[in-house]
Amino acid sequence: MQTSPDGYRFEGQTVAVEAGEPWWVHYVIELSRSWFTRRALVSVRSSLAVRAIILESDGDGHWLIDGRRQPYLDGCVDVDLESSAVTNTFPVHRLALETGQATDAPAAFVRAVDLSVERLEQRYERLPDDGPGQRYAYLAPRFDADFVLPYDASGLITDYPGLARRAH
Repeated sequence: MQTSPDGYRFEGQTVAVEAGEPWWVHYVIELSRSWFTRRALVSVRSSLAVRAIILESDGDGHWLIDGRRQPYLDGCVDVDLESSAVTNTFPVHRLALETGQATDAPAAFVRAVDLSVERLEQRYERLPDDGPGQRYAYLAPRFDADFVLPYDASGLITDYPGLARRAH
């Protein structure tokens, strides 16, 4: 993560094999100081394709993908990458929920293999802290995801059950 007076910049990459098909995703995500997604450049390389897309948000829930307006994403303020658990950090910082509070946080969800973009309904509920880190109940009905996400003291996710675990 890089910080500037205008906001935050996350850059990373992930590599995986699904159904025998290897893929590599690279991303650069720019956020405002209030943790609203402004822009995401996502690229994928696999034996099926080499592709890149640009998602841009006005911060009020309106999106462009490669310069074209996408009304089906209206109301989404976050980008969520299938290939990276780091994007679950963005709504946690932006929402700043108190223990016991919950809210919906729909996101523009980017698939890893083909970079298709879907609307993902998700919900976060702040649970009592576990030591210096926060915990959130996370719900995404489309994927039958209903589990607890732990975060470290700086607000970065440490374990996404069944998908990712931060290495120390």
